[in-house]
Amino acid sequence: METQKLFNIEDFNIKLDTDYLGRNFVYCEEIDSTNSFLMKNEEFKENGTVLTSEFQTHGRGRLERTWISNKGQNLLFSILLNKDINPQNINIYNLGASLAIGETLENLYQIKPEMKWPNDVLVGRKKIAGVLCESVMQGSKIKKLIIGIGINVNQVNFAGEYFIRPTSIRAEIRKKVNRERLLSEFLNIFEETIELLKEEPAKALDAWREKCKLIGEKIWIREGKQEWFGIFKDINSKGYLLLDVGNEVKTITNGDLIIKK
Repeated sequence: METQKLFNIEDFNIKLDTDYLGRNFVYCEEIDSTNSFLMKNEEFKENGTVLTSEFQTHGRGRLERTWISNKGQNLLFSILLNKDINPQNINIYNLGASLAIGETLENLYQIKPEMKWPNDVLVGRKKIAGVLCESVMQGSKIKKLIIGIGINVNQVNFAGEYFIRPTSIRAEIRKKVNRERLLSEFLNIFEETIELLKEEPAKALDAWREKCKLIGEKIWIREGKQEWFGIFKDINSKGYLLLDVGNEVKTITNGDLIIKK
């Protein structure tokens, strides 16, 4: 059985080239959920704080789905943001994080990613990463925005049933991946993406559109007990999905996108 190497913080720090993302870096071997911890904990308040864990006992994705990951093989982390966040633009942080993951995969491994609305990164229509954004409001302002990210890195076997078939970087490139380099490169890119989301959000959304191969395709949208079938027309300025159902264009703010086979 392959021995799992724990995350090397010194190697990570050498490669980190950010102003604030990851400068307050918290590492643990096991936690219930990195998102849940940062949502509830008031001890960590520094903008750009990153909490990563080798294993989550209650890892979760959107709609409270369980996120299962082998210990020491992948990247499971959350980012705390609490400065200059427009409450009207929370959803585009989902898309921005996905976009930064995609750019990281291209830069380091020449993997061609696809964006899947609202929060997944696919390779060959298999899921390689996911994003979960959660926020705490204080009046009309955002007190903190937590961006949880899971990237399948070195895990090659995935037991159980999945909404989307999973893959990993190692499975795609056929060699073991340095997690420290991967995380530092992502944070370097994501810090630039965050500034783009604030200053030129339309440009960031255009970059996401270019990597979404599903625009123009027939899809299902499932939101709770409701379902719609139509053409994925576009996303709007808030990152919501525009679904052409024939007699109207519906604005979808939340839900599962199911690819029509």
